[in-house]
Amino acid sequence: MAEGPLHGVRILDLTTFIFGPYATQILGDLGADVIKVEGPEGDPQRPTAKAAKNADMGSIFMALNRNKRSMVLDLKSEADRARLHALVPTAQVFIHNVRADAAARLGFDYETITKLNPSIVYVHCVGYGSDGPYAGRQAFDDLVQAASGATDLLPRVDGNPDKRLFPSYVADKVSSLHAVYAVLAALFHRERSGEGQFVEVPMLESFTSFLMVEHLAGATFEPPVSHMGYTPALSADRKPLETKDGYIALQSPSRAASAKFMELGGIPNAYESDRFIKAPDARAKVAAYYAMTREAALAHTADEWMKLGVENRIPIMRANTLEEVLEDPHLTSVGFFQLREHPSEGKWRAMKPPVKFSKTPASIRRDPPRTGQDTDIAPG
Repeated sequence: MAEGPLHGVRILDLTTFIFGPYATQILGDLGADVIKVEGPEGDPQRPTAKAAKNADMGSIFMALNRNKRSMVLDLKSEADRARLHALVPTAQVFIHNVRADAAARLGFDYETITKLNPSIVYVHCVGYGSDGPYAGRQAFDDLVQAASGATDLLPRVDGNPDKRLFPSYVADKVSSLHAVYAVLAALFHRERSGEGQFVEVPMLESFTSFLMVEHLAGATFEPPVSHMGYTPALSADRKPLETKDGYIALQSPSRAASAKFMELGGIPNAYESDRFIKAPDARAKVAAYYAMTREAALAHTADEWMKLGVENRIPIMRANTLEEVLEDPHLTSVGFFQLREHPSEGKWRAMKPPVKFSKTPASIRRDPPRTGQDTDIAPG
């Protein structure tokens, strides 16, 4: 098997929950040797209520911790701190998401680690940047969604004033992707210069930069030229369309493509129709457009629309339920969901590393580890 682009890179991973483990799994997929160092109680993300065969191997843990080895070390113990310190010279990356004061007490703060390995890339995944007033506060996905303004988006869509969270741990996962490029960039610098460095990846700053790409909007300029929040993205009509038997998503690139969609759905010359032309203002015209689009979508099944989209160069895609994603023909064809045999969990469904490399492909080499299964194995 060809080796991934990070083959030969060893990562000491002391991250838990989602922000951190998602990043180190990606690095493991890319070929890095990831040694997951857990306390005696294991990663708190291991248990997942009602979605596990064994208590320490829950579904979210399984989704975040392949391509890793697990060592259990009690870092309150001098002997186990010494074992961790002995590994540091063998690694190129040390990453954790423990608060700085706790890391210092447990003997893996930057000053301690860099004395053991001056060229190491030391990555601290934190909730809030260390130079701001929130530094050191606890941070979880819900808190960062709230602080970033994410909980203010759904009220702008549907008029319900209650602030709401996205139904996904999106801040954790987005921030983990920032951690991935941070590690890669620091390794690139190390490769060129031989220098290690301290890298801080703050959740609030990472997620806010992601969120505000479009929603900074008018406040991009000073003084602001219009409101914040990108109007097309916040439209209540920006949603899948019901068909005869399911739903599709339509994102038309042009007026001509929209007109063709409506024509295929039995509404010819939609933009010349009275309901559109006689709409009293721009907002009413938009409402008329969306109403005609919804009516047109009902003329065919989702599969028929998929075919018509290709034939007429209209961007259309089926809107799957979570269950239907498992059977999506494209994902099935590329082998995205892979059934694997786990030594203790039996058959489990892994998701294929999505990025393709022609020379150094990513791969799944290790199934998610049981707690401490590699503690007594010399990590060579």
